[in-house]
Amino acid sequence: MLVASAEEEISGYNGIEAVVKELPAIDFAIVGEPTLMQMAVAERGLMVLDATAHGKAGHAARNEGENAIIKAFNDIEWIHQHQFEKVSPLLGANKMTVTVIETENKAHNVVPAVCKYVIDVRVNELYSFEEVIDEIQRNIQSEITPRSTRLRSTSISTDHPVIQAGLSMNKTMYGSPTTSDKALMPFPALKMGPGDSARSHTADEFIYLKEIEQGIKDYIEILNIVTRN
Repeated sequence: MLVASAEEEISGYNGIEAVVKELPAIDFAIVGEPTLMQMAVAERGLMVLDATAHGKAGHAARNEGENAIIKAFNDIEWIHQHQFEKVSPLLGANKMTVTVIETENKAHNVVPAVCKYVIDVRVNELYSFEEVIDEIQRNIQSEITPRSTRLRSTSISTDHPVIQAGLSMNKTMYGSPTTSDKALMPFPALKMGPGDSARSHTADEFIYLKEIEQGIKDYIEILNIVTRN
C-alpha cells in the first residue's frame, strides 16, 4: 500500500494522522524520508515549548521596572548551556535551541513587562516529554507551555526482519536527529528513502534521478529478502 499524505512539514492533523484512522491493520511501514537509502531505525522526538518571562513595566530613563528581557536572557543562557544526563547510543543527547524571541513593546522607552520566546527541543528515547519539561521548569523562572506532545521519539527493533534484510545488503543503521511522520504511526516503521537529508529545506532542494532509480531497486530487494526468508 502506498500513502502519499499531506502536511508532513508541519505534522498537521490532516496528514498521516487522519489517514491512519482509515487504513486496515498495518504490520510494517517504510517512511520515504531522504536518508541516502540507509536505515534510520530511531529518530528524536520534537517538542516545541512557548516560554514567557515576567517582569514589571517602567520608564527606561528612570531606572524603573523589572526588565523581562533580562530575565528571559538568564533563562536562555541556562537552556543553551544545559546538558541532560542520559545520552542515547543511537540518538545522542537531548538538544534545546531557542529559535524565537519577542516582546509586545512598541515604544523604545518602556521597560518590557513580558518577554516571550520559543524553545525547539529534540528528545531522545531515554526521556519522556514530561521528564524534560519538569527538568527545564525546575531550573528557569519563565513559564513554559508545550504546544504539543504528539511527536515523541520512536525506534524499531534491530531484530526486525526488514532491518536484518537491510543489514544483509550492507546498509547501515543510525539514529536520525530529525522528526518525521514516523512519530505519528502506531505500528513498526523504518525511515529510509532516496535523497540526502542535508538538502532538505534549502532554496534549491533536489534529488538526482539516479537516486530514485537506485531507491526503487533497493526497496524491491529488501522486501524480496524478507519474503524469501
